[in-house]
Amino acid sequence: MASLDLSSERALDPQLRLQHALDLAFRYLNRRERTELEMRRYLEDKRVEPASIEEALASLRQQGYLDDARFARQFAEDKRLLEEWGADRIERKLRTLGVPPEIIGSSIAARGRDGELEAARALIQRRFPALTEEPRELQRAVGVLIRKGYDPELAWDVVRTQARAAEA
Repeated sequence: MASLDLSSERALDPQLRLQHALDLAFRYLNRRERTELEMRRYLEDKRVEPASIEEALASLRQQGYLDDARFARQFAEDKRLLEEWGADRIERKLRTLGVPPEIIGSSIAARGRDGELEAARALIQRRFPALTEEPRELQRAVGVLIRKGYDPELAWDVVRTQARAAEA
């Protein structure tokens, strides 16, 4: 009976609705940082009123709990270092998480082409230490880089260079 009273009370009091939305949001943020779009969708799935969602998002942004730019920078850096992802794959994933394009561009540009080239080179050296110019092996090496999210042209340049260096 008390829970019925609480839910009807929550339906009437905007402060209680906001507090409910914030409680859900903090629980969702407990495991990892989220984008604003992820949080919005989560609260919508929990059937939180649109007005309460907007208030909760504004409060979370103001308190620094939601920051798409910070999320994108950390996500990009983590994926580069821990999973050896290239810029294309990072960009695709950030787009699906709802990060605005201008933020994606700046978080990916931080590494630059030289950084991307070095990371691809290190990955190929580790995965294919004795790379030859045999076409099938070259294709496999390029495939690894492309699946990791490196630009196809960059992938071919790195693989050809590595194969020539290994045979020299």
